[in-house]
Amino acid sequence: MADDGKWGRRSLLRGAAVLGGAAATAPLLGGVAPALAGGDDADALFKAGKFEKAARAYEEILRRDPKNLRAARQRGHVGLLSNRFPDAEKYLKMAVDLAPDDKEANELLGDCYIRQDKFALSVPCWRAAGAEDYAKWFAAISGEPYRMVGDIGRARFQQMDPRPLVEASVNGGPAKSFSFYTGTSNLSLTASVAKEAGLNPVVSQKSEFEGISIWVHYGVLDSFKLGGIELRNVPVGWSSTESGEDVDADSDGLIGTWVFYHLLTTFDYAGRHLILRRRTPEAVAEVRAAAVRAGSKPLPIWLSRDHDVSSVGSIAGSGPRVMGVNFGGVGEIAVGMPGEVAKRLRVRTDYDRPIETFAHSHPTITYPCYPREIRLGDAVARDVYCEADPNMPLNVPWPYGSGIDGTGHFAHCFFKPYNITLDFTDMNLYIVRGKAD
Repeated sequence: MADDGKWGRRSLLRGAAVLGGAAATAPLLGGVAPALAGGDDADALFKAGKFEKAARAYEEILRRDPKNLRAARQRGHVGLLSNRFPDAEKYLKMAVDLAPDDKEANELLGDCYIRQDKFALSVPCWRAAGAEDYAKWFAAISGEPYRMVGDIGRARFQQMDPRPLVEASVNGGPAKSFSFYTGTSNLSLTASVAKEAGLNPVVSQKSEFEGISIWVHYGVLDSFKLGGIELRNVPVGWSSTESGEDVDADSDGLIGTWVFYHLLTTFDYAGRHLILRRRTPEAVAEVRAAAVRAGSKPLPIWLSRDHDVSSVGSIAGSGPRVMGVNFGGVGEIAVGMPGEVAKRLRVRTDYDRPIETFAHSHPTITYPCYPREIRLGDAVARDVYCEADPNMPLNVPWPYGSGIDGTGHFAHCFFKPYNITLDFTDMNLYIVRGKAD
């Protein structure tokens, strides 16, 4: 999707580079934003991750100025972060009523609808946001999306590194190897798997990536079986070269956050399984009870940009901060952080050993670093290998980021001793050392 002459975050990189293990499509910015915001104004509170206080501050602005577009949009955004859908809809509809062509408000409202599987309601929002590809895609989905057959399943990790792989079946076909990553959104396939499954695109777009013409296609999958669980009527994407061949990839597909937020998903790193449950109060109660027995308390989660999961963690004594939690993907680090954060927190960084790599699908140089402690709830690691990226900004606003100040993100290797369950109903994360029960 083109947006003001630049490729948007739903561009070919979602289909092509994501299958190669890239993170997201946000461009690296030239400078860095100020450090964590303070003060009592609503935007500073939002940027600092103080969402409840920010919500009240935006409400106070709206009480004084009911036509304040930013306050309405941001108040709706706060609700959406926690999947408080009535709350989010109320204020995002208010924002759209105030400015029907506001792309950000429409995109947030569209995301609010697709999280609830209200795809038809999302279509005019995507059109108003300039995302015609999404509008056509979601308009083609009828019936009950993500319809689940079965109550619980377990998908064994075929390998752990350089990325976890699990087996899944597409449209009843033979088992294929899939990676997973919560740094991307929809279920993606390679072109050859899509062809084998008999998929036809409902919308396609041609793009250029590193001088290569790439076609990105969107369609609807009849059946996706994973670990004994079957999902039916699933939105899916795939990418191909001009000749219809696979874009370079080292798995048959990639499972993104949209699949996982329809389930009560346990990333059982210690036990080398994905455990997938129907999202019922009873299943959540079992997970909570297991965490209590292990002495672990739930942590809050927030969902931004339709797929990015965050919780509360700390780096090198930073104190509690909103931090990304990325499950799956590829890499050897426990935490990634902006270079400015590493400097501010005096994290030991080895500038003599630069690493030429990709971040957010863009080339960059990072450096090994070794914070004295990183912590997510009761899960702690000390003096482990991490990376600092001097080009990573502290705050990336819409359309490429959430607008929340970022201290860093927990990555694949941090989670290996643990099992972690994401509950997208009550918006909690449970992290417990050892294998899941």
